[in-house]
Amino acid sequence: MRTLKPVFGVIGALVPVLYWGGLFYYFFNVAGSVQEAEEIGLGPTLLGLGVVGLLFCIPLIVKIVRIFAEPRSPGSGGSGGPDASTHDDEGGFDADAVVARYMARRSAEAAPGSPAAPPARAGGGPARRPGFGRKIR
Repeated sequence: MRTLKPVFGVIGALVPVLYWGGLFYYFFNVAGSVQEAEEIGLGPTLLGLGVVGLLFCIPLIVKIVRIFAEPRSPGSGGSGGPDASTHDDEGGFDADAVVARYMARRSAEAAPGSPAAPPARAGGGPARRPGFGRKIR
């Protein structure tokens, strides 16, 4: 269904363009020409329908351009090219590698020394732990 999403987007953007264009075409045919439309008072109507129809063309054009533009790969950052490393079929995200890096950093930070005792407060009691969470009294 993912491949049809852009097609439905273009169809959804095309509906209002066709609607307003149809109204413009109908009122223009009622008058027969621009001069006759001015004479019978349809000039502002045709102008308004034309402007609104053109405004609805903007999303249609944007969606069509997005379909034909080359999609960017997630995480490419503009540096993707023939020299860039290849990613997995899952979109380039490997959860196991992320967890392994986190655990390696965590163990490397904890290894150099034992945790130091928190400094005492001026009142003589234990110092508060910095951080968020529930207060411990």
